[in-house]
Amino acid sequence: METSQSALIRLDPAQVRRARTLARRAGRPIVQLATTHTTVSVERATVRLAGLEGADSERVPWVNRLVDAVRSEVGLEHGVALPVWDALVRGQAPDLLTLAQKASTGGGGFRIPAGRDLVRARSAARKAVGTGIKRIDASRKQRERMIRRHGDAPRRPWIYLIVATGDIYEDIPQACAAARAGADVIAVIRSTGQSLLDYVPEGATREGYAGTYATGENFRLMRAALDEVSRELGRYVRLTNYASGLCMPEIAALAGLERLDMMLNDSMYGILFRDINPVRTFVDQRFSRQIHARAGIVINTGEDNYLTTADAVEAAHTVTVSQLLNEFFAKEAGLPDELIGLGHAFEIDPAVPQSFRLELAHALLARTLFPAAPLKWMPPTRHMTGDVFRGYLLDGFFNLAGVLTGQGILLVGMMTEAVVTPWLSDRDLALDNVRYVLDACSGLTEDFRPPPDGFIATRAREVLGEAVGLLESMVDEGLLTAIGHGTFAGMKRPADGGRGLDGVVKRAEGYLNPAIEALEADQ
Repeated sequence: METSQSALIRLDPAQVRRARTLARRAGRPIVQLATTHTTVSVERATVRLAGLEGADSERVPWVNRLVDAVRSEVGLEHGVALPVWDALVRGQAPDLLTLAQKASTGGGGFRIPAGRDLVRARSAARKAVGTGIKRIDASRKQRERMIRRHGDAPRRPWIYLIVATGDIYEDIPQACAAARAGADVIAVIRSTGQSLLDYVPEGATREGYAGTYATGENFRLMRAALDEVSRELGRYVRLTNYASGLCMPEIAALAGLERLDMMLNDSMYGILFRDINPVRTFVDQRFSRQIHARAGIVINTGEDNYLTTADAVEAAHTVTVSQLLNEFFAKEAGLPDELIGLGHAFEIDPAVPQSFRLELAHALLARTLFPAAPLKWMPPTRHMTGDVFRGYLLDGFFNLAGVLTGQGILLVGMMTEAVVTPWLSDRDLALDNVRYVLDACSGLTEDFRPPPDGFIATRAREVLGEAVGLLESMVDEGLLTAIGHGTFAGMKRPADGGRGLDGVVKRAEGYLNPAIEALEADQ
């Protein structure tokens, strides 16, 4: 995404370089951790790329059964690929599904191969997993073809709308109606608590609560429906879901296979707000972002969530720190600027004097620091009340800030957001609000030039200075320690606590993961 918004305020180039250098120094130990460990979800995602799907009569996915059996018999220190494809090469089963079925009853017969057997197993694993990588490549090319054939969204920012009833068959007509009403991106949020499930449900689902389960079949159904409406409207409609939680790598793989276009992908969200172990989620995040890079999927990060628990003025610099860290982690995993949708939000208490000027300062700081990134701008939620007229006005101010500061992805705010589940009529009114502001204020940035030493520019430089100070202390104590002390969102999450720690495994010498090999070769 190209933008000229960096000219709106001036930051000290030396301080910007210092901030990025500190973010790299804080992030490198995390990358080292991720490249020396694996998790059960990384290994399950690898088997999914080789084509294993479905579940047993108890609705436990076969990938879980297979990986659990391998771990029980020989461990996961060498990865799942060598023992699984060694068993297949030796004739223990004719295919992955049969092997998983046998393994679930204790008949896997797994071992860590050596010598010629290792060579044969490695070759077979690379070929099988490579099939999934080729499918991801084909999905990316299909997206590019459809955009060339049908056109893209007519303008920026993209209008991003959430649709999720819990029933995929109800989501589909609502999503298509939203696209016809002007939405450029349809987000299907997940059912409450799915991020804490250590498995991905199979098939089409109709029983989600406050969201719809993320499954491969649900992805396929929604993508097919949006392809139809894309052809009808003459513009490509993008699809978003969530690659976070305990199954982040698996959901990322499914998204790549089924041609999703954006994924919420930020391990800090799971660490802070779902109490998922930090080590588990950082390892999972690196693999999932490598998948997203290969698939051409725009990631959305979750800095907006910090401001739902921390004060949006006092904690503004923690958002900037997280954005800088997320940028480093994303680029290290192979994501270019145009796929890094860094998050931030319009969450300052409206009662704060000059709150709108403060919001503009924070938004322009992000736009200036990350000029090529499609920033995702989130609407007010924390200070919404039952007064729908006040809420509608706040959303109008939010939309105006998004246009003025050149945001890339504008999530549609609704007057009843965070109060009740919005009605369909609320969604229509919210889209009217966005369309009015975007039409009425198109090009307004040409006339918007904050004074170099005025309130807005001064506040932006102040927040950047606070961010540099926090990064300096973070480098000294370590990012994991900082998270444990509650640096972000006021949540204390120690590295040896949280859900999913038992699913982390330190890699042994000779560890093999054909998916990581292919993704890093591409990177």
